[in-house]
Amino acid sequence: MASESRDTHAAQTVNASANQNGTSTPAKRHEELQYLDLVQDILDNGEHRPDRTGTGTYSIFAPTPLKFSLNDGHGTPILPLLTTKRVFLRAVVAELLWFIEGSTSSISLSDAGVKIWDGNGSREFLDSVGLGHRAVGDLGPVYGFQWRHFGAEYRDAATDYTGQGVDQLAEVVHKLRHTPYDRRIILSAWNPADLKKMALPPCHMFAQFYVSYPRSSSGGKRDPSTATSATTTTNGGKKDEDKPQGHLHCQLYQRSCDMGLGVPFNIASYALLTHMIAHACGLVPGSLTHVMGDAHVYCDHVDALRVQLGREPRDFPTLEVARGEKGDGVIDGWRAEDFVVSGYNPHKSIPMKMSV
Repeated sequence: MASESRDTHAAQTVNASANQNGTSTPAKRHEELQYLDLVQDILDNGEHRPDRTGTGTYSIFAPTPLKFSLNDGHGTPILPLLTTKRVFLRAVVAELLWFIEGSTSSISLSDAGVKIWDGNGSREFLDSVGLGHRAVGDLGPVYGFQWRHFGAEYRDAATDYTGQGVDQLAEVVHKLRHTPYDRRIILSAWNPADLKKMALPPCHMFAQFYVSYPRSSSGGKRDPSTATSATTTTNGGKKDEDKPQGHLHCQLYQRSCDMGLGVPFNIASYALLTHMIAHACGLVPGSLTHVMGDAHVYCDHVDALRVQLGREPRDFPTLEVARGEKGDGVIDGWRAEDFVVSGYNPHKSIPMKMSV
């Protein structure tokens, strides 16, 4: 029934509306259907596998990547927040800002009512993974530490690491502003030397950023109507003056993909990060491509996901960044109030247990 429902929806989206000449233009297929189709594929064809948590999963490897537009094609920023169930947006924002701060203790998130890291920061869990010397909530050199202090020696969550290690996020912003054609604009949370020090190794582990410049529909030349007055130094040391405004694209690689709880959260988080970086760099948010390794459904999520598969996607919400001047290069000091999400009208939430 769920598959039938999605097929009906897909047919409706590609049915054209006739114009004055009697011809038709196909409508765009809802991007959330990519996610629903992948869940259905895993339920239909996934391999049953044991896993670290003892829950068991149905899994496929290296599925077709998901791709989401971050603008509507007319200048309005879009946030791909899944609508077939309510996604906990406040937690998405809080965790992302926590990453950007370089924080490694779950206590501050928990105190703010975001409990998503409580299980991995508990005394019982830390003891079970050989980190009994850590204070409760001290997750080790996880995402934020790697983003802001890659290569620094980790001591504990209370240490001030200012100026230590490689600030990858700052380098991403710098390169996007000054050398946007660079093919090494990378943000990596995967540091083999630190994996055993982490309560949980990174699932979403690697992102690459790419700036494209739109071309006109005729002749393949850049469209002067989108030109900016900014001057940027390219890798060759030359200046590109009055070039079109760049569109920022992000490709995420995620090694372990919990389709029920994690992936909807991760899509929203990296879309939001791309919007933030685009704002800081004076770029147009372009797209998010989500590449997956082990894409799995936990056995105790199957029934809940079948409910979700029976629902029709609704329009994604729009996003307004309500802070500072665009292109100011500032990626620190953002607050939850800087993100204004409008038009989010999802179906009801669907409870699913988190496997720790």
